[in-house]
Amino acid sequence: METNSEILAKKLTYTKAYRSTRLEVAYWVINHPETLPELLNYCLKKKDEISYRAAWVLEFVCLERLDLLIPHLEQFFNILPKIERDQAIRPFSKMCMIFATHYYKKKDALVIKTLNNTYKNTILEGCFDWLITNQKVAAEAYAMETLYLLGTEIDWIHSELIIIIEQHINTKTAAYKARGRITIEKIKKYRLKNLKA
Repeated sequence: METNSEILAKKLTYTKAYRSTRLEVAYWVINHPETLPELLNYCLKKKDEISYRAAWVLEFVCLERLDLLIPHLEQFFNILPKIERDQAIRPFSKMCMIFATHYYKKKDALVIKTLNNTYKNTILEGCFDWLITNQKVAAEAYAMETLYLLGTEIDWIHSELIIIIEQHINTKTAAYKARGRITIEKIKKYRLKNLKA
């Protein structure tokens, strides 16, 4: 009989980019949460396709059951700065946005209790890195939204974010330009609202 470790490895090996396949494996992990540390470790296997497949699955676990990742935040945030593959950066940037959304917008008590300043700094460093290096637009868009949310608490972030967006907006894709304009507009509205308060 196969162990859950062996089942997870096999499932990741055969995971495809299809949403349904990723979701199926994510639900299996949700039903076997003891495999989460192993799933996180697979994200670090840089030269192996399993690394970004693990990141895809982890993203869906975060979307469906963020609470399951909370006991593993230290491992998650130790891994975050080491992610290098394009295919893994996008899901990790989205997971950063999920954490920021739960913290700042949804006011999720569990996330507020556990997402400490060290973890927030890891998120902001990762997001700024993704914006100043050549990444896919989806990762950059998630990074912009995450930094916008962090900037509602840490005031210098918005100024830096605007500078970076304006430096790159003329050389990037139409999607980057659109997301950049939306982000700058949100920052301006946020600043205006706080001036009136």
